[in-house]
Amino acid sequence: MVEAAADTGPAAPDAIASRAAVVRDFARSELFERTFRDGMELVEDTAAYLDGEGRRDSRLLSRQAALSYAAESMALTTRLMQIASWLLVQRAVREGDMAPELACDARYRLNVGPVSRSEPSHPDLPIALIEHMVRSEKLLERVIYLDRRMYLEAAPDAVENPVQSQLDRLKAAFS
Repeated sequence: MVEAAADTGPAAPDAIASRAAVVRDFARSELFERTFRDGMELVEDTAAYLDGEGRRDSRLLSRQAALSYAAESMALTTRLMQIASWLLVQRAVREGDMAPELACDARYRLNVGPVSRSEPSHPDLPIALIEHMVRSEKLLERVIYLDRRMYLEAAPDAVENPVQSQLDRLKAAFS
């Protein structure tokens, strides 16, 4: 299950510029390319499963298992749409269709908390559905990590670093 993350409010112009640079660099990276490819491949694989083999599998389930299948497939689809949306924003930055500063806006952020893995809701769920669920949870964890690194950790600290302050004083004194 995912939880909503707290909004950090409006960022200072320096923080936005710092984040924008990180976003731009990430969008141009091999890591983004690989993550985008993995994400879109998983979306396609899952859609093909749910529209094909998954439909056949769900018809063979008991009423209770079929209800669990429906709930799990909706959660899976929602998770994948969150991932795909986030990845498409990063691709828009890469292709110059969106300014990195705009991508830093909270409405484009992946607004979920940590992924908590839970056991499937019914023991008779098809193994293929469970495999898609696990793959999507792992990908969501990776995207959450990237989102936090780019949008939270890239921002300069609001509090002055006392060690850096002393180093700056020493440098100024001996320059």
